[in-house]
Amino acid sequence: MAQSFGQTEINWDKLDKTKFYVVGAGLFTGVTVALYPVSVVKTRLQVATKDAVERNAFSVAKGLLRTDGIPGLYRGFGTVITGAIPARIIFLTTLETTKVAAFRILEPFKLSETTQAALANGVAGMTSSLFAQSVFVPIDVVSQKLMVQGYSGHTQYTSGLDVARKVLKSDGIRGLYRGFGLSAITYSPSSAVWWASYGSSQRFIWRFLDHGAKYDEGAPSLQKVMLVQATGGIIAGATSSCITTPLDTIKTRLQVMGHENKTSVKQVIKDLINEDGWKGFYRGFGPRFFSMSAWGTSMILTYEYLKRVCSKDE
Repeated sequence: MAQSFGQTEINWDKLDKTKFYVVGAGLFTGVTVALYPVSVVKTRLQVATKDAVERNAFSVAKGLLRTDGIPGLYRGFGTVITGAIPARIIFLTTLETTKVAAFRILEPFKLSETTQAALANGVAGMTSSLFAQSVFVPIDVVSQKLMVQGYSGHTQYTSGLDVARKVLKSDGIRGLYRGFGLSAITYSPSSAVWWASYGSSQRFIWRFLDHGAKYDEGAPSLQKVMLVQATGGIIAGATSSCITTPLDTIKTRLQVMGHENKTSVKQVIKDLINEDGWKGFYRGFGPRFFSMSAWGTSMILTYEYLKRVCSKDE
């Protein structure tokens, strides 16, 4: 790892783990509060029927505000926050420990710094996503049904527990894990692409800024570090959303319509093509692109800030 970049990165063994989890729960809750409405709009766009009046993000948001006010943009939020904390702990722990192990395994291959970062971060992102799906998928199923209730003829629920009870009654535990395979296929590559893009783009940017040759001038300023990290987050979010939106659209429809219509992956694909042609797979792309770019930038700045706050004193 280049000396200049090493000055900006805090490894897992340098973190106060208790502080990391406690402070992290608060910080990531704040980011989720800020960006959650975009997820609601994206989900409603993805499950809209062909004759739905609201066919773009603006009209969906306006409709929600008109009927439910601000709370309408936070449907299913309680469920997401309840599950997000343990899922985030699983994800971050796996991410950091796998990344360290991957860098160690790749060292003998003498790869370029950018390639090594892309591979190590990509493997860590994919592995951590796979582990976190055990908690994320049931939360996804419940929260998405709350997000779209009453929309385009979808069932009304009284709470997240009501959703879980009805899904368990009709489909058993499998109902809460509906779309698990698609989630793994969607989020694991998405996470791999995201972290690979982030890790490699950061190093590319630092090399472009010629920091490798300026080690003697000391560590780069905090403002410059944050700007590079934010740029890496934007690149990673944009790359990941472009590649994985079609799978996310299929997964969302399958999870939302599952126990009501006994829909299959094949049927979801046929319905999307019949309704909108191949562009149907990119339904909700605008909000998802914005969400992943904004979430990526906010998340990575929050994450890197969290690591700075929780680093042990030397």
